Amino acid sequence: MDSQFIVSLAFILVTFGLYIGIAIYNQAKATSDFYVAGRGVPPIYNGMAIGADWMSAASFIGMAGTVMVMGYDGLGYIMGWTGGYLLLTFLMAPQLRKYGRYTVPEFIGDRYGSNLARLIAAVATIIISFTYSIGQMSGSGVVIGRLLEVDYRIGTIIGACLIAFYSALGGMKGITWTQVAQYCVLITAYLVPVIFMALQLTNNPLPWISYGSVIEEMRVLDRELGISEYVVPFTEGTKWQFLALMFTLMAGTAGLPHVIVRFYTVSTMKAARWSGAWALLFIGLLYLSAPAYAAFSRFILMTQVAGSPIDQLPAWTASWVDTGMLQVADTSGDGVLQWQELQIANDIVVMATPEIANLGIFVIGLMAAGAMAAALSTAGGLMIAISASLSHDIYFRSINPNASDKKRLAVGRWSIVLASLAAGVIALNPPGAITQIVAWAFALASGSFFPALLLGVWWKRSNAKGVIAGMLVGLSVTLGYIFAAKYGGFTILGIIDTGAGVFGASAAIIANVVVSLATKPPSQKIQEEVIDLRYPEQMTYRDGEVWLDDGNDVPPSK
Repeated sequence: MDSQFIVSLAFILVTFGLYIGIAIYNQAKATSDFYVAGRGVPPIYNGMAIGADWMSAASFIGMAGTVMVMGYDGLGYIMGWTGGYLLLTFLMAPQLRKYGRYTVPEFIGDRYGSNLARLIAAVATIIISFTYSIGQMSGSGVVIGRLLEVDYRIGTIIGACLIAFYSALGGMKGITWTQVAQYCVLITAYLVPVIFMALQLTNNPLPWISYGSVIEEMRVLDRELGISEYVVPFTEGTKWQFLALMFTLMAGTAGLPHVIVRFYTVSTMKAARWSGAWALLFIGLLYLSAPAYAAFSRFILMTQVAGSPIDQLPAWTASWVDTGMLQVADTSGDGVLQWQELQIANDIVVMATPEIANLGIFVIGLMAAGAMAAALSTAGGLMIAISASLSHDIYFRSINPNASDKKRLAVGRWSIVLASLAAGVIALNPPGAITQIVAWAFALASGSFFPALLLGVWWKRSNAKGVIAGMLVGLSVTLGYIFAAKYGGFTILGIIDTGAGVFGASAAIIANVVVSLATKPPSQKIQEEVIDLRYPEQMTYRDGEVWLDDGNDVPPSK
């Protein structure tokens, strides 16, 4: 066994032990622990947990590679995914927390006074979260397979079993504190290599400031090689595709059930806002580092690998060529590897960076542990969302309202085990590229939940028939556009399947507004509840006036 394998395995085993230990220590004993961590998580730690929940294998492994391959056009992912948190933090999270439910479908069911709306939302939650979790299972399979030097399918099954174990045991309480640990592991693993590369290339340890000089050098190299410049916009797609992708990711972020439920784990509306602010800081650390990663890796490849004799390539290239994710071919026959003869898969940029920059075996091991933390943390959050929809929204609220706490916990735990294993089985042969599957999940969330929640919080006239029409129309338009663009070659303004959410969300909002106005308004009680959501916790809106909770009028009272 080589020393690299032993070091990487040691990192993985130590971090796995830590996650399982935390889950056992924070074992859920009541349903509120299982679904919302007893609503007692401090905002800074909730911000870390949101960060880990959010930074999936796609973000950790694929983000920098996407920017490296797509250049300027890849920035749409970074702006969309971070911008979505601003929408969520200011427009919806505090209000949803004030309403005080366990899940997103439960909010939709009670706000609109409709069992059917809740059931549609529960089914949509399961579809979106399940689609998203397939990508995480695939990601964990690739990392475990590469580490243990086994087939990635065996790695996928190992990952699925581990996720099933600690998610089912700890519930939201265990997962929250596990995610805090996973955030610390993944952000350390992400920042250490990029800081070392900044020092190597620019003598400045702050990559966020120093990578501009490397981009200037690359612009010169691009011109010399006669290839499209790295910083020129819209070379990969139209301007409309860039904007549609950004909107889809923003609205999808603000509508993803497993992200929103994190804001239910704090005690107050103020804590929900602060959770969002901390989450933006923690997520920004990774997302602002991704363009620097991309620039440094591309520069090293252009200057140290391209232009080398084909028989004198660095040692690390051989192991990655074996995975099929790196291709080098001397098509010109001159014995020298040209930049155009080098083909790199997006997903290896971050994983191969410690080897590309020659940072040593400990950093490579740390990187493997970070990639695993990213895949596991998101998968855990997704499994809780699926479990809550099955056991709380469908079983408890629709099938057996008299179920005891013990029975509900058992149903919740078994639904996690079955969902984890089912996602693991599908991930053995995934239906598409990981980033594409993830983009579809966002498009579906932006076409279904985002309009329902936005209008549910900010427009008191929106009613049950409106939200049902909106969700069904939004889902149908989104799915229809994804299939038409992917398989039929149909596009509007050059917008491809990953930007489908812009059409789904628009159709859902129009359907919700038109049907709500054409049918009778919600009850006075529901309309007052909606207005009440806009006021701080200590204030209540009733009978057309604002009251302090001790019953005294607040001037001005109306």
